[in-house]
Amino acid sequence: MKLRVIFFSVLAVILTSCGSKKQVVQKNTQKPIVVTAPKKDHSLEIPEIEQIKTEKKSQAVITETTKDYIEKFAPIAVREMHRYKIPASITLAQGILESGSGRSPLAIRSNNHFGIKCHKGWEGKSVTHDDDEIGECFRKYQHPETSYEDHSHFLISRKRYAKLFRLRSTDYKGWAYGLKKAGYATDKKYPAKLIALIDKYDLHKYDRATDTIPDAKSYTEETTKTSFYYKVVKGDTLYSIARKFNTTVPQLKKINKLRGNTISIGQELILK
Repeated sequence: MKLRVIFFSVLAVILTSCGSKKQVVQKNTQKPIVVTAPKKDHSLEIPEIEQIKTEKKSQAVITETTKDYIEKFAPIAVREMHRYKIPASITLAQGILESGSGRSPLAIRSNNHFGIKCHKGWEGKSVTHDDDEIGECFRKYQHPETSYEDHSHFLISRKRYAKLFRLRSTDYKGWAYGLKKAGYATDKKYPAKLIALIDKYDLHKYDRATDTIPDAKSYTEETTKTSFYYKVVKGDTLYSIARKFNTTVPQLKKINKLRGNTISIGQELILK
């Protein structure tokens, strides 16, 4: 009997001990690792071969068009240089840049190769063109050559460009920066663009060209003795012309065989 009591007592203690224990479940605190595909970097993609060929072909067309433009208008730029002391390289570079080598809408519609706006006092024909503002007034010419002539008159007839004519005709860099400073263009990179065109196409060689040459290919690197001409514009006097070109009134009268001080608009004067 005692053995049975002891047995059941021990059994009760064991059961009580087991019941008091709680089952502990350990949670997995590690987050699952998610592997995603790397983001595609389009900047590292290699262009299609056909795209490269198209871009090269387009650039080649632009280059050839520009060379044709230079060959066509270089004689006019040189003539204007000898008349007004504006470097031929600058004139050509401006023509290329402003007219897109003669292919811009403004150049095609109006023969305006220098982006010259109407400004106060313009009495010639005009066209409207979107530039800094919508529908701005630009000068229209009958021939591109007239645009080149008006470009020269535009520069020599405005006081803000007067300092440029004190530079050497071979100082195209000085002219490029001077034009921007004087307000010819609003583009901050305008001088750099002109200089880049001059260097790329060797336009500076025309700054030493002779005045009597049939085409651009026959220009020489040597400067020859030649007469410089100036076409009189509104507001000019012998005194103002003499100051502009660093000469004297008596000298102008002597080489042009003038008896008095009267000159007329459009009259060509020999400067030296």
